[in-house]
Amino acid sequence: MENPERKPRRRRRRRPQEGAPPEAVGPQDFVEIIPLGGMGEIGKNITAFRFKDEIFVLDGGLAFPDEGMPGVDLLIPRVDYLIQNRHLIRAWVLTHGHEDHIGGLPFILPMIFGKESNVPIYGARLTLGLLKGKLEEFGLRPGAFNLKEVSTDDRIPVGRYFTLDLFRMTHSIPDNSGVVIRTPIGTIVHTGDFKLDPTPIDGRVSHLAKVAQAGAEGVLLLIADATNAERPGYTPSEMEIAKELDRVIGRAPGRVFVTTFASHIHRIQAVIWAAEKYGRKVAMEGRSMLRFSRIALELGYLKVRDRLYTLEEVRDLPDHQVLVLATGSQGQPMSVLHRLAFEGHARMAIKPGDTVILSSSPIPGNEEAVNRVINRLYALGAYVLYPPTYRVHASGHASQEELKLILNLTTPRFFLPWHGEVRHQTNLKWLAEGMSRPPERTLIGENGALYRLTVTTFEKAGEVPWGTLYVDGLGVGDITEEILADRRHMAEEGILVITALAGKDPVVEVVSRGFVKAGERLLGEVKRMALEALHNGVREKKPLERIRDDIYYPVKKFLKKATGRDPVILPVVIEG
Repeated sequence: MENPERKPRRRRRRRPQEGAPPEAVGPQDFVEIIPLGGMGEIGKNITAFRFKDEIFVLDGGLAFPDEGMPGVDLLIPRVDYLIQNRHLIRAWVLTHGHEDHIGGLPFILPMIFGKESNVPIYGARLTLGLLKGKLEEFGLRPGAFNLKEVSTDDRIPVGRYFTLDLFRMTHSIPDNSGVVIRTPIGTIVHTGDFKLDPTPIDGRVSHLAKVAQAGAEGVLLLIADATNAERPGYTPSEMEIAKELDRVIGRAPGRVFVTTFASHIHRIQAVIWAAEKYGRKVAMEGRSMLRFSRIALELGYLKVRDRLYTLEEVRDLPDHQVLVLATGSQGQPMSVLHRLAFEGHARMAIKPGDTVILSSSPIPGNEEAVNRVINRLYALGAYVLYPPTYRVHASGHASQEELKLILNLTTPRFFLPWHGEVRHQTNLKWLAEGMSRPPERTLIGENGALYRLTVTTFEKAGEVPWGTLYVDGLGVGDITEEILADRRHMAEEGILVITALAGKDPVVEVVSRGFVKAGERLLGEVKRMALEALHNGVREKKPLERIRDDIYYPVKKFLKKATGRDPVILPVVIEG
């Protein structure tokens, strides 16, 4: 018989476990989506997802400078928001190993966590292999970061609120995934970079069953790759490109040079297959090409029947036995192909009868640099094969019919086009609005925007700090827009340095660089004006700053009138 005086035991409230369903949520609860890069641009992909006091981050990429950024090596996203909220970050998830998705991490991770961190960084085998190589290259220890290998179809519990279901998607690199993000308020599907290749080189097709399952259960928000939203039809399969490469390499009379993205392991494999079929030895040249291929070979993603050779080993072979895989698909000035084209390579040069295959398309902004290389190769007597004239390249991104299939499988309530310039995002918005079951609302994403997603609404709710950091040599973030403007000004107009010694016997020296081929008369007049201002300043005991101004403004006005040009003028006044 129960003792009536005994008090009932209080049931202890269990603490939610990692990945366990959290407490009930209401209509006021929301998920925040914060893109810090990758919106309205190609590159710098990084997005934060937040629910209450927990964040996970997707990718961490870089971009490459355009011609209007002299001296800049790389561009990385500003991550002030993540630095301020580092204590809320529960995981970092990487969709694949391209530079625009992992290339910024050697800079970003130390900014946020320092030189070590326990926050789990999830990625597939090749992705983590490439990341480890990049961390080592920048003097960081991969073992100091919590790298966790997952398959392209794994489930990842993140904190109390998020569960991530990866799903394999074909792209221009192995081990590529999209993500089904299950949150307390509903499901978000993020496609990652993708195309729906029916015959991929490695035989691993996209795992659309997971996408369809998410769609059947209900998708609150779809975030999809907009890169090729302007292109009708389907993106060609990698197997079609492999067949064309086989054909043109088999017909080439002399040496063959092929350039493609160093991380395009599928394309490199196709080139190696063709070279081996026609009895050519494969040499590789270029730091990134050698690094990526070494990692892919070690991890089993690249198969070579013989072995890879150096330029020295193939230099004396008969021309029909040589194939060189090289960097330089974007016309970069220090790349192997650029140096070969402009006769600046120490160990090899292009000669008449060589075949050069550009198995890539220019990234927006690089068209002119690529065209210069192509024209130079023609001038050297090479046969140059490049898209679209020759079918030696296919994009790794979905065209309109593939995008329609994803929209039909998911039928999302809300839609956010991503990974593309504004024109790509807008075309994907129009495509979605033309579907038989269009999203209720589609937003054109912006970097730095804070998007708030609830069960019934999707809207921009504010902004966070955002922008671009310029990497220049060893400096990160110390180059500003003002400095770039000065560099462009010097490049366009030149520079004039006036050194003045203010003493008993005033002395002036004038040096001109990149201005005009100034004769003695022009520079002599500049020197006379500066010396007159210097004499007056010394006689009247003016401050050095005032003397400097008395030199600068008259000289600037004189040069503008005499030459029509506006060089950067640097008067340096030293007390003698």
